[in-house]
Amino acid sequence: MARLMDMGMERLRVLLLEMGELSEKTVSTAIDAYQMGKSLQEVDRWSNKLRQLDEQVSELAIELIARFQPLASDLRYIKAGIEISYGFYRFGRYAHDITQVLDMFGDLSRCDHAVIDAAGQKTEEMIRMSIEAFSDRDVDVARKIAQMDDSVDNLYRDYIRKLLKSKSTDIKCALSSALVLRYLERIADHATYIGNSVVYIVTGEEPVP
Repeated sequence: MARLMDMGMERLRVLLLEMGELSEKTVSTAIDAYQMGKSLQEVDRWSNKLRQLDEQVSELAIELIARFQPLASDLRYIKAGIEISYGFYRFGRYAHDITQVLDMFGDLSRCDHAVIDAAGQKTEEMIRMSIEAFSDRDVDVARKIAQMDDSVDNLYRDYIRKLLKSKSTDIKCALSSALVLRYLERIADHATYIGNSVVYIVTGEEPVP
């Protein structure tokens, strides 16, 4: 039974790492697509794949709990794995939403993408760190993600404040940038949740809601 449990836990780890790699690629491609002004079908396909993988993780986690009734660190890992899987899935979903902005607004090549570039770079870094923290069970890296979250939040909030004060009539650029920033801000939030889940796996410290 212990051997089967170990195999199931390893399968869970592999699935989560696969999701992490795919979610990072999906978000990066979506940001590139937005900057190029060209919607890429790969993002939609990868987003759907992440949804399927999330379902596999949930099914495996339920099976492991039902069959082996794990305790202590194994149970923490399974519980956190469900949350981490959902975070990786949401990365893909928001990446899909970013490409939908292009479909909604059309050509955005004349828009100023400076704030999107800044938020995108920070968000991609947070995704990489969330994957690293999970892979290495690195609490220090996991805690740093939460510290970085404020910078993405501030970029979004500052942009909205400036937008409210602006007299610009370029609604297309303004609204599209606001939407993409909101999606990036949500991706950053989920990277933070993943970091919190890693802390829970290693220390037992409950994730911050």
